[in-house]
Amino acid sequence: MPWDTNDYPSSLKNLDTPVRKKAIDIANAMLDDGYDEDRAIPIATEQAKEWYDNASEKEVNQVKQMSDQDLKSRDDQDKQSDPRPELLEKGEHVVAHEDGWAVQTEQAKKPSDVFEKKKDAIDRAKDIAQNKGTKVIIHKKDGSIQEQTSYDS
Repeated sequence: MPWDTNDYPSSLKNLDTPVRKKAIDIANAMLDDGYDEDRAIPIATEQAKEWYDNASEKEVNQVKQMSDQDLKSRDDQDKQSDPRPELLEKGEHVVAHEDGWAVQTEQAKKPSDVFEKKKDAIDRAKDIAQNKGTKVIIHKKDGSIQEQTSYDS
C-alpha cells in the first residue's frame, strides 16, 4: 500500500511539509521498484532533503500542492504496466536524451529520470547503482561508452 500525507512512516513526521511529501513520493517509487521499506525510508528521506536544498521555489511549491492522489498515482501507473523486478539486478545507463541526459536502467522501457546537465544524471545514476549494488555505464552523446563504474555488493 503506498503512503500518503495521512499514512506515512513516523520517521517522516518532523520533516517540513514539502520535504515530507517529496520523501513519501520517492519512497513510494522505491517500493514500486522492489526496495524493502527498511531501505526505502532512509534513502527517500535523504534524497528529499537533498532535493529541497537544491530545488527552486517553483519546484517546492509544486510539491506543496501535491495531493494524496498525486503521491499514489505512480503506483497506479505501474500497475497498468508490467512490473519488472528483474531490473533490480541491471545497471544504470546515462544516455543522451532530447531534453538533456537520461538515467535508464538496462533493458528498461523508459528512463527513470531526465536532467539538463550530464553531471546531475551521473550523480543520480551513481546513487541508484550504489543502492542496488550494480554498475553505472556513462555514454557519450554519440552512444559510445565513456566510463563504467561497478558498485557490486
